[in-house]
Amino acid sequence: MAGSKVGSIGEYIREQRQRAKISLRQLAAVSGISNPYLSQIERGLRKPSAEILQQIAKGLRISAEALYVQAGILDEREADTDTQAAIRADLLLTERQKQVLLDIYESFRRENEAAAAAAADEEDPDHDAPGDDTQASAGEDTDDARRKTS
Repeated sequence: MAGSKVGSIGEYIREQRQRAKISLRQLAAVSGISNPYLSQIERGLRKPSAEILQQIAKGLRISAEALYVQAGILDEREADTDTQAAIRADLLLTERQKQVLLDIYESFRRENEAAAAAAADEEDPDHDAPGDDTQASAGEDTDDARRKTS
């Protein structure tokens, strides 16, 4: 299976390069990778390191994380929100600035999610406990007892 991953990362890089309308030589030049080595990666003959993938990602102006996932270095995460996608796509931000913004954004989301969960618990502390069913059962037992004593 490792062999198929190597090929798939190369195919993915080639696909991204073609979508960006960049030649192999242009990508090699902007990435600082030799043309023959990049060609071997695309053809699935070489397995690039995380550092090489990062250089390729910068050359393609895509997220290095996307290449890491494709190469099997990172596990795939849940899909981006529109905000996260916009941050990642912004060409004027450096990779470091993007990461800082994404970290802050994610911390706000977690904080708000926790606050919403706490508020829901305060409004209905027994939200998991059966409500009306228990009362109906107690009422039925009382009615049965009255019938028996009559």
